[in-house]
Amino acid sequence: MDWKIIGLGALINIILTTLFSLLYFPLFFLGPLIGGFLSSYLTEGFENYDKMDEKDGAVVGAISGLIGGLIIALLYIISFGEINTVLGLISPKLGIIASSIIAGLVIINISATTSLILGLIGGVIGVVINK
Repeated sequence: MDWKIIGLGALINIILTTLFSLLYFPLFFLGPLIGGFLSSYLTEGFENYDKMDEKDGAVVGAISGLIGGLIIALLYIISFGEINTVLGLISPKLGIIASSIIAGLVIINISATTSLILGLIGGVIGVVINK
């Protein structure tokens, strides 16, 4: 795998998702889609064979999306506004430490899963368009 291109796709994912989340939240899904698309579109192939198929694009896009999603989740956890919002949604009656742990896990799971799935879709689209 070309880790430089996957890293580039993850970086595009992080930048666009953060930007769209701040500017107009419903467009946040474009970050992982574009990151996965670029990861698979720019990858030439792997060591054993020349051309990529849809499964390979899905793998490359999913890896890019997962890396980007985990970093985005960590950025959201670091920002205090996101933690307070999620804490208020979960339950104000839980202890603050338990609430922080639960909120962090919820943010990581939602961000990583969403970004992984959208990166996977973007990876498949990148291979289809590249053909």
